[in-house]
Amino acid sequence: MNFKDILIHIDDSSHCAARLELAINLAREHGAHLTGLYVITHAHYAPQHETKKQQATAAEEKFRLATENSGITSEWVLADWGIVGVGMSEIINHYAHQKDLIVVGQTSSDKPRGDVPADLPERIVFGSGRPVLVVPYAGKFATVGTRAVVAWRGGRASARAVNDALPLLRNSEKIHVLSIKTSGDKHLSETPGGGICTHLSRYGLDCTGEDIVSTDIPVANILMNFAWDKGCDLLIVGVYAHTSGRTLKLGPVARQLLNDMTLPVLMSH
Repeated sequence: MNFKDILIHIDDSSHCAARLELAINLAREHGAHLTGLYVITHAHYAPQHETKKQQATAAEEKFRLATENSGITSEWVLADWGIVGVGMSEIINHYAHQKDLIVVGQTSSDKPRGDVPADLPERIVFGSGRPVLVVPYAGKFATVGTRAVVAWRGGRASARAVNDALPLLRNSEKIHVLSIKTSGDKHLSETPGGGICTHLSRYGLDCTGEDIVSTDIPVANILMNFAWDKGCDLLIVGVYAHTSGRTLKLGPVARQLLNDMTLPVLMSH
């Protein structure tokens, strides 16, 4: 089963074009319909509606030029909600609930964000109920999922991530299931990734399980270095969260990945 309905968040950033190119390639590979979503929010202070309308028009033209002869079906959605105070993530999640896959960009820490919140990927992961492909702001990625790394820890989040990623994994040439055992994981079995490799092999997939013990190096660094060493173009992660007050917060591994990612990361919660 392939993804058939993909949503990509379109913004005014310079790296949006590379993200769109990846989404088009993915839609073509899966025979999927691609929806480009541009959001205009209305803050409680000085509105800049006309400026945003002009930016939206420019973004729509770029989207249509990119998709016109791409061999996919596509549509443009301008979400200009007139309700003051409704956040961008709430609007994107409203549309995301009806899609198979959501494509968003990593937040660039060294450039103005405009009305795009810095934690937008995090909010989409928590609120969309869908797998979210986060694309780094640096670099271009012609393929995604040709060779993949599954960060496997067991439990609900990991299981959900693998299941959500199956449409990508079923087109992979090679899958590496990487289990990283830290000092706090004494309860885990000696070969935690073996069972999920057996499961994936039943789809006819070439899957290898590897276990690493680490007490000093951050898990996110291990994952990214491993993906680089194996020539992978996708990392799959089940997102764990903790509650701070009344708010869900990312665990340290997912937070570092969102800050420092070097390849596309598929996140599920």
